[in-house]
Amino acid sequence: MHDTIVGISTALGVGAISIIRLSGSDAISIVNKVFDRDLSKVESHTINYGHIVYNDEIIDEVLISVMRSPKTYTLEDIVEINCHGGIATTNKVLELMLLNGARLSEPGEFTKRAFLNGRIDLIEAENVMNLINSKTESSRKLAINGISGKVSKMISDLRSKMLDIITNIEVNIDYPEYEDILVVTNDMIKNNVSKLKCELKRILKEAENGKLIKEGIKTIIIGRPNVGKSSILNRLLDEDKAIVTDIEGTTRDIVEGSVSIDGILLNIIDTAGIRDTDNVVEKLGVEKSLNLIDSADLVVVVLNNNEKLTDYDRYILSKTDDKKRIIYVNKMDLDSNIDIDGDDIIYGTTLRDDGLDDLKLKIRELFNMDLIEQSDLNYLSSSHQIATIKQTLKIIDDIEEAIKLNMEVDMIEIDIKKIWELLGKLIGENYDDELIDELFSKFCLGK
Repeated sequence: MHDTIVGISTALGVGAISIIRLSGSDAISIVNKVFDRDLSKVESHTINYGHIVYNDEIIDEVLISVMRSPKTYTLEDIVEINCHGGIATTNKVLELMLLNGARLSEPGEFTKRAFLNGRIDLIEAENVMNLINSKTESSRKLAINGISGKVSKMISDLRSKMLDIITNIEVNIDYPEYEDILVVTNDMIKNNVSKLKCELKRILKEAENGKLIKEGIKTIIIGRPNVGKSSILNRLLDEDKAIVTDIEGTTRDIVEGSVSIDGILLNIIDTAGIRDTDNVVEKLGVEKSLNLIDSADLVVVVLNNNEKLTDYDRYILSKTDDKKRIIYVNKMDLDSNIDIDGDDIIYGTTLRDDGLDDLKLKIRELFNMDLIEQSDLNYLSSSHQIATIKQTLKIIDDIEEAIKLNMEVDMIEIDIKKIWELLGKLIGENYDDELIDELFSKFCLGK
């Protein structure tokens, strides 16, 4: 944290501009060594024209932004060199920064410094990367709300309520002789944790929506060979992503694509047809297809309208019975021989787009997309955040059980402190170094 870091903040390649960013106490002096103007005398938050020069050779004509601490992204001195885009020029300027004392930044280290210096909290930091990676309007809004601090305030308010309880319990224990203090009873704690439980359950439910917006719906299309799985994928994507033939076993490995439905990404995987086969490659594809069921958010089972259910069909239906599932009965242009009914069935034909609108509508219903679309999108969205909320709810269950057993208030306080600490982990008030390193390692360089 005491050295000066440098990184390329724009995508490396041919382009109009590349931005090389430095952060640290020596940022200005390092750039000054190769700039033909004295940056130490310029005002903060100004853009300065000049040249990068090395050994009397002009390397590039640049614009340099100087931003002095503490009014910067990292709360440190920041210098941004706007040079001409191109791999050779960008790398040369970066090389000069390294030669003059800067260290190459790690992925996400600029944002990590912003967090460690108290410029942003952990939820805001995570949403910086979510904004960069957002692929839909909903995911963009979700990330912006996270960066704005709205989600962090929601968690901070809950922590404050827990701290009030802890403080009153401590006063009761340390100053029992005072008659005018609030006496904390188990009934009072029960009432407060009950309200917290309701709020956390709401947050957890909405967090699942947030995860959906951020990561999309992992959808697998599964069924026997030649039932129309690849055609459904192609129709949904509106492109010939998967090869379609009348030959069984054409799809031997997974084929993937994405499409947006109401601002939610549908990450679709077309799988190998489920059947017994002696072909080693196809057999591996079938095994992979079956294994994908467990991790899928949605399973689309495709059946043939003109054939009776086979043992393979029944096996697939039984294996997906506890999943969010839509059964697509294909080939409705042929005489019907299938015997199946249920609320999760869509009928259509992939020769045309028949049934695809019904399929999309069913997906909207299964994942309550209308409600997500109308909400304010102030959600938690990552797996570790959801896991922390679940852990907190488990502790509340323990507190409620302890109250039933009429345990002493000071014993119950231990669990209340655990809740306060767990909520603190969400916003980074207290954190594990390993978690922080893992989170920021997923960022891009220069951010």
